Amino acid sequence: MTDVTVTVRGEHEARIAPERATVRVGVHAEGPERADVVDRVIRLAEPVRLSITDRKDAGAVVDWSSKRLSVRAERPWNNEGKRLAPVYYASVDFTATFAEASELSIWVSDISPWDGVEVGWVDWHLTAETRAEVERQVAAQAVGVAVTRAQAYAGALGLHEVKPLEIADVGLISSGQPAPGAPMMMKARGAAFGADSAPAMEYEPEEIVISATVEARFVAR
Repeated sequence: MTDVTVTVRGEHEARIAPERATVRVGVHAEGPERADVVDRVIRLAEPVRLSITDRKDAGAVVDWSSKRLSVRAERPWNNEGKRLAPVYYASVDFTATFAEASELSIWVSDISPWDGVEVGWVDWHLTAETRAEVERQVAAQAVGVAVTRAQAYAGALGLHEVKPLEIADVGLISSGQPAPGAPMMMKARGAAFGADSAPAMEYEPEEIVISATVEARFVAR
């Protein structure tokens, strides 16, 4: 039998428990006087900032940031279609990255009842080092799956040797263009909570899924 070209696809995925949780918190104030609104939001934001820096010093928070004070004005309409006096809105946003879900739960439970505080989405993720290592392992396993499939096809044809010709991310061999979406994917689910949430919050993050798909072309003899 002459040489046969075999083109296969290999997939693999890994499920990893998140190592970090980044939460977004906003502090808001509104009112008819700009100066009063600005002063109030600054006063409301200060305890939040201190609670984050205290946990940073204790090691529970690995990183945090705060956006500058944002102020805007709107003139609402009344029932008669007339513009009313301006209403001013001010906000300060924080992000904090926690190393433990339990510490995040305690902190969110503490600050959620505070005046003007709104807890936003939580992003569960891995450290850069872990992500890079897992992606490398997953990609290697996907290649292994492709090799195994090529060998199975060759064996079914009575051939005993496969030699790699090409290997690429999914879509590159078949069409010459990248397929929609990234070949290496990572996903995790977040959660959002308002200031009126229950006093105690528990976080049970889902595992992060990292997957890879490759296409490979072999010659079977």
